[in-house]
Amino acid sequence: MSTALDRDGIARRVAQDIPRGAYVNLGIGMPTKVSDYLDVEHDITLHTENGMLGMGPEAHGDEIDPDLINAGKVPVTEAPGASYFHHADSFAMMRGGHLDLCVLGAFQVSGTGDLANWHTGKPGAIPAVGGAMDLAIGAKQTFVMMELLTRDGASKLVRECTYPLTGVGCVSRVYTDLAVFDLVDGVSVSETFGDTTVSSLRELTGLELRDATADSPVG
Repeated sequence: MSTALDRDGIARRVAQDIPRGAYVNLGIGMPTKVSDYLDVEHDITLHTENGMLGMGPEAHGDEIDPDLINAGKVPVTEAPGASYFHHADSFAMMRGGHLDLCVLGAFQVSGTGDLANWHTGKPGAIPAVGGAMDLAIGAKQTFVMMELLTRDGASKLVRECTYPLTGVGCVSRVYTDLAVFDLVDGVSVSETFGDTTVSSLRELTGLELRDATADSPVG
């Protein structure tokens, strides 16, 4: 029996869709894994909001330099030609529309592409604004990667977000452990993983999902 994707599997799938030559920001948490699966021949340049352009994959062992980290404080490597700059310059790149794509995590994404990823709104919860608002609106395209269900079994892909919004109508594609969803003129399922079916996804999300998959699920 084939299974759903794990977090590395989702990251690998996202990496496949990043265009050649793109300038990309990877959000903190799960999206940072995408850097480990990018094809070096595709000349993709990674940007991080703490002031680096040309970020490489996560650093391990002797590669670790405590002064070389991404926005999530994870040690990273540098690609040939990497450059460093002031935090304000980094945000100017984000806000000025100079990034082709950003990949973010999310608490919720609505069927119309609204994004909620900085605060659950629960009493005592610690908000984490960071650069998500600037990225979601400033990048030319926003992808989200997340597990489809919460620990309680609720769908994170929803009809309308109930958490405070990060951006409105900014998400165009959502990558999850069970399927890939395109959010253009409604929600369509472009790919499923493991034994997932579009019918089961409709039941899990409560959304009217268009079936854009092949005749059989992709495992």
